[in-house]
Amino acid sequence: MSSSQHPIALRLEQQVGGPTKLLATVMCLPLIDGIFPALVLAGAVDSIGGILQVGLLVFGGSATVAVILAEMDGTPREQARIVALVGAVVLVVAAIEAALAPTISSVLNLHLFERFAALVIAAVAAKTASARVGEYLPRPAVIVGLGLVASLEPAGAELVLVPDAMLVARAVAAAGVGVGFALLVALLSPMLREQVDIDRFRFGSAVALGLLPLSLLGMPYGNAPLAVLVVTALFAFDPSGDAVAEDGDTDDEMPSVSTTDADSSPDGAVADGAVADGGQDAAPDEDDQPADAPVSTEGRAPWL
Repeated sequence: MSSSQHPIALRLEQQVGGPTKLLATVMCLPLIDGIFPALVLAGAVDSIGGILQVGLLVFGGSATVAVILAEMDGTPREQARIVALVGAVVLVVAAIEAALAPTISSVLNLHLFERFAALVIAAVAAKTASARVGEYLPRPAVIVGLGLVASLEPAGAELVLVPDAMLVARAVAAAGVGVGFALLVALLSPMLREQVDIDRFRFGSAVALGLLPLSLLGMPYGNAPLAVLVVTALFAFDPSGDAVAEDGDTDDEMPSVSTTDADSSPDGAVADGAVADGGQDAAPDEDDQPADAPVSTEGRAPWL
C-alpha cells in the first residue's frame, strides 16, 4: 500500500484490487467470515459500550482507516459517497444476520461458542498487529466453522419466525457506528493523511481488539478496549508534525545564507584586502585576546 503496510488490507488488495472493492471487502469481511454473527451470539452488542466497541473495532477498524487514507483518491465528498454505498450493504446484511441469530442460537451451546468467538477475535487482532504472526494462524472463517461444529446441539433446534427486534436494532446500531466512523474518516481525509500515523493507529487498534475477547469471557475489563482505542487515536494524531519539520529546515539553511552574505559584502572584501597586504591592524593579536574568548573558525563561533 502507498502509505501503510496493513497486513489484512494488503493481502486483500492483492486479491481484489481497486480501492472501492478493497473497502467493500474490508468492511464486509466480518459479515462474510462469521465474526459479526459470532459476536452477536456471544452477547457482544448487549450494551451501549459493546455496540461502540464492535462498531469501531470490527467494522471501522484500522484496516478501514488504512484503505480510506492510503488507497482512496478523489475529494472527501466522493470518498464519503463510496463509503455510504458500502455502508448501506453492511447495514442490510448485519440486520439479516442478526434476525437469523435466534434460530442459530437454538442449535448451539452458546457457552462453548463464546469461547470460539473470543478466539477468532484474538486471531484477527494478532493478524492486524503482525503479518508474520498471521501466517501461522488459521483464517477466522475456519475458527468460526470449528466453533459451530464443536458447539452444535441439533436436539434443541427450532425455527424462530419472529426475530428479536431489539437484537436486530443493536446489531444494526453496531454496524452503523462503524459506517459512521468510516464516513468521518473520509470527510476528514485531507487533514488525517498529514497528521495521523496510520501504522501507530493500526498497532493500537490491534491491542484494543485483543482486549475485546477478555470482556466476552466475562472478565472485569468492561469498556477497556474502547478506552485503549481512544488513547491510541490521541497518540497517533500529531497536529504539529509539519510545522516542526518546516522550522527545522529553516534553521538549517540560515547559517549558510549568512555566511554567503558576509563573503560577498564590501566590508568583507576590504578586510580580505587588508590581510593580503600584510596589514597588522586587520586581525588582533592572539596574545591580546582574553583566555575565555571563543575561538572562531572562518568567522563563525563554535556553537554555530
